[in-house]
Amino acid sequence: MELYEVMKTTFAARQFKVDPVSDETTYRILENARFAPSGGNRQGWHVIVIKDQAKRDALVPLVRSTMQRYRAQVNAGENPFNTIVPSQVTPEQIATTEVPASLIEGVLGAPLLLLVAVDLKVVASMDSELDRVGVISGASIYPFVWNILTAARNEGLGGTLTTFVTAHEPHVKELFGLPDDHALAALVPIGKPVKQLTKLRRNPVSSFTTVNTFNGEKFVG
Repeated sequence: MELYEVMKTTFAARQFKVDPVSDETTYRILENARFAPSGGNRQGWHVIVIKDQAKRDALVPLVRSTMQRYRAQVNAGENPFNTIVPSQVTPEQIATTEVPASLIEGVLGAPLLLLVAVDLKVVASMDSELDRVGVISGASIYPFVWNILTAARNEGLGGTLTTFVTAHEPHVKELFGLPDDHALAALVPIGKPVKQLTKLRRNPVSSFTTVNTFNGEKFVG
């Protein structure tokens, strides 16, 4: 596929057909994704291909509890899990929020399920001493995850970058034998989308790009 077509049609697919994804296709996706950039070219990623159904099943309650909080906050008009505005949603509201089983099954029942972790020993967390949540470490892992998704799109597949299980990192680390110096980055379901979207809605460049300062004139090209 042409590069810009891949970029404009790689959407967040969460519902998949039952068609299997072969090991050969999975290897080809990772073979190309590995050329993603990372700090110092240290390539601190580790991918676990989850084939064990028991391990998938063990993730169900973890994903459900995260989705409950997410949906409860959305229902309350909040931006879920953000670190700037404190949530007003109560534990009781979260516990009683229903999550359609199809949402969980769409992710954990995908033909291909990848758990992506990053080795924190090789990540340059240059914002670690700032008084806010860290984001810079992601620069050494999320380009790789995005490469996985665009490579999948090139194979006629789809997927999405989810972070539902990261809220339960200790439990997931134990389940998959991840060492303490690794951090969970993403759970990526991949398969043939039930419906391939080709018209994605995104804000125009002028809505998020300015000249010289944050409040400078809009950049219109």
